[in-house]
Amino acid sequence: MTDAPQAKSADRPRAFGIVAQMATPLAAVLIALLLLAASVAVAFQLERVGQLEKARQSAVQAQILASGIAAPLAFDDDVALQEYLNALRADPQIIAAAALRPDGSLVTGFARPPARLPSRIAMGEPRIVGNALIVTAPVAQGSTRLGSVYLQSTVDSWSRRVTRYLGLAVIVVLASLLIVVLAASYASLRKAHQELQNEITSRMRAQEALRQSQKMEAMGQLTGGVAHDFNNLLMVASGGLDLMERTNDPVKLEKLKAGIRQAVDRGSKLTKQLLAFARRSPLKPEVIDLRQRVSGMDALLERSLGESIRVAMHLPSDLWLVEVDASELEVAILNIALNARDAMAKGGVIVIEGANAPGQGERGDCVHLALTDQGSGIPADDVAKIFEPFYTTKGVGQGTGLGLSQVYGFVRASGGDVRVDSIEGKGTTITLMLPRSTKNAAQHIEDAEAKVAPGKHRILLVEDDDTVAHTVGGMLEELGYETERAENGDAALRRLDRERDFSLVLSDMIMPGDVSGIDLVRRVGHNWPALPTMLMTGYSAAAASAAKEGIRLLPKPFSIQDLSVQILAALDQKGHRPPTPE
Repeated sequence: MTDAPQAKSADRPRAFGIVAQMATPLAAVLIALLLLAASVAVAFQLERVGQLEKARQSAVQAQILASGIAAPLAFDDDVALQEYLNALRADPQIIAAAALRPDGSLVTGFARPPARLPSRIAMGEPRIVGNALIVTAPVAQGSTRLGSVYLQSTVDSWSRRVTRYLGLAVIVVLASLLIVVLAASYASLRKAHQELQNEITSRMRAQEALRQSQKMEAMGQLTGGVAHDFNNLLMVASGGLDLMERTNDPVKLEKLKAGIRQAVDRGSKLTKQLLAFARRSPLKPEVIDLRQRVSGMDALLERSLGESIRVAMHLPSDLWLVEVDASELEVAILNIALNARDAMAKGGVIVIEGANAPGQGERGDCVHLALTDQGSGIPADDVAKIFEPFYTTKGVGQGTGLGLSQVYGFVRASGGDVRVDSIEGKGTTITLMLPRSTKNAAQHIEDAEAKVAPGKHRILLVEDDDTVAHTVGGMLEELGYETERAENGDAALRRLDRERDFSLVLSDMIMPGDVSGIDLVRRVGHNWPALPTMLMTGYSAAAASAAKEGIRLLPKPFSIQDLSVQILAALDQKGHRPPTPE
C-alpha cells in the first residue's frame, strides 16, 4: 500500500526534470514568435508613417504649385501655366498634374500613362487610389479663389514594399532561428550537465563506499593487531602478578617486576604509534637543526642496526630549520632504518641525505630527508600498503607492522608528506618532506633528571576514575606531596572557590560534567592566574588544541619520574618551586 505514494514522489523529480528540459525550447519558440510579430508590427508602423510623410510632401508640392500658378491662372496665361506644370515632369514620381478652374473643370495639365486626367476634379483630402496618391490644393489670391491644382504621384507597390522590408525580415527570421537553435543547444547542454552531475554523484557515492570499506578493513586489521599485541602484554602483566604472589625470592621478584615494566612500556609505545598514525597524538614541535639532530643519532643507529649495516650521512651544513617533534622524528628515522636493515639480509649501506627544496606553486619551502637502502626493494603493488597499520611482510612475531605507519602519521601531523621510490632487487628510498621553519632554533636545556625535594606542596588531583586517581595519588604521596581529590571539574571549581590553598591543579582532560579539563585550566587561569595547572591525557582529539594554547600536558601512561619532572617544571614556571635543601 505504501509503494504507490513512494512511486509518485519518485516520479515528481523526473517530471520536473522533463518540464525543465522542455521549458527552454518552448520559451525560445515563444520569443521567436514574439520577435516576428514585433517586426511585422514595426513594418506596418513604418509603412503608415511613410505614407503620411509622402502625403505631406505631396501636399507641400501642391501648395508650392498653387502659389506659382496664381498669376497665370488669373490672367488666363495658358502658356505660362503649362510651363509651370511641365516643370513637374522632372520628378518621376509625379505621374499627373493639372490646373483647374474654380468649378473643378480642367484648364491644362499632363498625365503619364497609365494615368489619365479626369475632365472634372473635386477638391478633397489626400487619398490613395490604387498605387497613386492624389492631392489637391486651392489657388487663391487674397480672398479670391482662382481655382485649384491637382497632383497624382506614385506609391510603391506591395512587391516593392515587401522588397524594401525583406532584409529586415531576413534578419528577424535568422535571429529567431538562432534563438531556437541556442535554446535547443542549451537544453541539450543542460541535459548533458545533469547527466554529468548524476555521474559525479554516483562516483562520489561509490568512492565513499570504497573508502568506508577500506576503513572497515583497516579497522579490522587494527582491531586484530591491537588485540593480539595487547593480549600478549596483558598476559605478561597478569601472569607476572600471579607469580609475584606465589614467590618470595627477591631475584625472581625483580625479574617479574622487570617483565611487567617492559610489558607496560611496550604497551605505551604501541599506543603512541597508533595515535601517531591516527594523527591524534599531541606532538610537541620545536625548531631544530636537522643536520645536528640526525648526526647525533649515529651511535643509536649503530647499536640498533648491528655490525653488518653501515650508515653514511650526507647532510649539508646549510640545511634549513624545521619545526617538528624531535623525539618523534628520531623514532621515524629509526623505524625506516630498521625496515631498511631487514631488507638487506646480507648487510649493506644505508644512506641518509638531506637537501633543501624551494617551494613550487602552492607548496612552500621544505627540507627533504631521504633514507636509501640496497635491499630487495618493494613490489609496485605493495608500495601503497606499507603505511597501513599492521601491514608487514615479516614473519609472525618479527614485527608489528606499525613502524612505517608511525612515520606516515608523524610526517602528516607535522604538515609534511612522505614519498617512496623503490626498484625490486635494487633498493628503496623513503623521503620525508618536512616544511621549512622561519623561526630561530630553540636554545633551552631541560633538567630531565631533576631530583629536587618537592617540599610541602598540596596538589588538587581532579580525576573521575577511582583506580587512576588512587594510582596517581599514591605516586604523588610517594613523591612527598599532599593531595586532595576532586571527582570532576565542577567539584574542583567549588573547592577552589571555598579556599585556594593548593600549589598545583593536576587534572584529567576528559571528565563527566559541564567543565572539561581544558575548561578547568582556562577558568583557573582567569580566576587564579598565579595557580599552576597541568593536564593528564591518554587519548583526546583536543590534546593538540591544548598544546597550541600552551597548556602543560602529561601523556598517560607515565612513570613516577616523569610525574616528578613535570610537576617541578610546572611549579618552577609559576615561581612555586621550593629551594634546594642544603
